[in-house]
Order: sequence, then C-alpha cells, then structure tokens
Amino acid sequence: MGRVFSSKGTGIRALGLGLFALLAAGVAPVAAQTLASLPAPTIAAAPVGAAKPILAWVTFCQTYPAECAVNAAEPARIAMTPAIWNTIQTVNRRVNATVTPVTDMDHLGVPDRWDLAEDGSGDCEDFQLLKRSLLARAGLPRRAMRMTVVIDEKGEGHAVLTLITDRGDLVLDNKTNQILPWHRTGYTFIKRESQDAVAWVSLGGVTSPVTTANR
Repeated sequence: MGRVFSSKGTGIRALGLGLFALLAAGVAPVAAQTLASLPAPTIAAAPVGAAKPILAWVTFCQTYPAECAVNAAEPARIAMTPAIWNTIQTVNRRVNATVTPVTDMDHLGVPDRWDLAEDGSGDCEDFQLLKRSLLARAGLPRRAMRMTVVIDEKGEGHAVLTLITDRGDLVLDNKTNQILPWHRTGYTFIKRESQDAVAWVSLGGVTSPVTTANR
C-alpha cells in the first residue's frame, strides 16, 4: 500500500483499519440483501485508442509502482454481489467523510500531485487512489478499478474512479456518495488507465486537461 500506512499517515491508517473491521463484521446484514439492492445493469464505456497520461500520474507510478501495476491474470470486471456492493459503498462513504478536501496548491504548493492522502488531506485523485487501494486490499481486482479523467460541471479537470463491473461502469467520486453509472454523472469522459498495460486509453472526450487539481 505504499505510504498509506506510514508514520505520517496515522489518520488514514486508522481509517483503513476501521474499514476492514467494519467489513469483517458486515456493516449491513448481507443475508438480508438481495440482487434487487444491486445497481441496475447499464452500458460500459468504450475506449477508442491510446491517450497521453497525466504527468502527475507518471510521477505517482514511479513512487508507488504496485498501485499502477497491471496484472493480466486478474479479472477485467468485478462480479457484483450484495457483499461486494456493500463493501464498495462503505469504502466510498468513509473515504469521502474522512479525507479533508484541499487543492494541491493550497496543500503542497504545487499545481498537481497524486498520492494516497497520507496526512488525511488531498484533492480528487487522492480520494480515488485511496479508495482503490482499500478496495484492492478487500479483495477487488485492481485491474477492474481504473483511474479516470473527466471534465466536470465547472469545465475543470477532475479525477474519478471507474469500477468496471458485470453491471456496467460505475463511478466513485469525492463530490458525492452516490455511485452512478458513468453516463449519468454529467461529466465529459476523457480518458482512463488501460486494463492491459501501465498506460492510458481515450474515452472519446475532445479536450484533455493537463491536471486534475481541483477538490
């Protein structure tokens, strides 16, 4: 998990341990859940070719190579079950509630840096990277959880986490606890990490932001 459990990440370490305790105990009675509680099946986004990665992601991968590695033996899609859906919702809500949103410029004095919110603060991509790291530790295939760059409602670059599932592509976002199909977010989808290599693929968006440095 890289630095997420380093000495300076006490708050995030507590978040991770607390989440795993909740998940082990079962935050909601899984036996009482049915397939009707799962997200409705929807369409998947279709990559249309190679794309240039965000520069801050390249630096992140040099620091946290395990967070960017692609294991072709992993499933390319998450097989959704009530228990897995419960885990995804729990991690999404808890990270959104625990990490303090702040831009990289205000936080670190740099335009854009990707990390795992080690000190409990971060901007959009840090939320999503932490969610993915925690979900991977909970057993979900990292290959099916792809960092994604969009243009948000303000016309700014923004990062979300796309979960590629057997019920379609679902989006985890720090702006809302609601987990939506990608085409219902209102965002313009630009590109995301490839499922086949340490690289990025285009999602058809025309204008690609240089950074994703908003809260």
